[in-house]
Amino acid sequence: MDTHGDLKARNRGRIERGAKRVRAVFAGEVVADTTRPLLVWEVPYFPTYYLPREDVRTDLFVPTGRTRRSRQRGVGTVSHLRVGDREAVDAVTEYPDSEVEILRDHVRLAWSAMDTWFEEDEEVYTHPRDPYVRVDVLASSRHVRVVVDGVTVAETRSPRLLFETNLPVRYYLPKIDVRLDLLEPSDTITHCPYKGQAEYWSVRVNGKLVEDLVWTYRAPLRESEPIAGYVAFPQERAEVYVDGVLDRG
Repeated sequence: MDTHGDLKARNRGRIERGAKRVRAVFAGEVVADTTRPLLVWEVPYFPTYYLPREDVRTDLFVPTGRTRRSRQRGVGTVSHLRVGDREAVDAVTEYPDSEVEILRDHVRLAWSAMDTWFEEDEEVYTHPRDPYVRVDVLASSRHVRVVVDGVTVAETRSPRLLFETNLPVRYYLPKIDVRLDLLEPSDTITHCPYKGQAEYWSVRVNGKLVEDLVWTYRAPLRESEPIAGYVAFPQERAEVYVDGVLDRG
């Protein structure tokens, strides 16, 4: 079953009205504050916020005279966002003449260009939360063994399994059941809007270093709290055996 293909078809060009209060902060200023956001799926796997123009600090826009074209949304005008001596380059896109009428009076602020985003009073990372994504963490007694380059680096019968919509199941293992002597700290940090901030380790086996192979969430967000302090190895990069069967993700 091609679930990824089905998802792409279902979400292509999708637009929905959101009900959350959404705020964007840049250079210490709240540059957008609305309770009427639009969720626009520019890519299949997560939405982007488009905000009503009247709820955005348009006085901070600096037009560039340039445009960007979208097959679905039409021609967009591009502006910088300037607060004091700080400028978010090309951070603003508007589609005033879009064939998609609902977008004409909305503004897209580049997510990564803002310092902080809030949904209600909770900070959100990476991208808006998709209302159709669910995260379930379940305690399990399944036998999970992780092998890297022929070496068993972790083995447990008390994993926690994280099920996230449209993604492979992830097996989170207690540190007590991991060969911590093979792990080397990494400076890599990533963020997830559903789980929070992840920290990474590399794994050294047979004289070789496999970089950023293991991650953990020390203080995950509420829906993912049961994985706090547990570690995960992705099936795409390690051999993960579940009840003796290789899980290829």
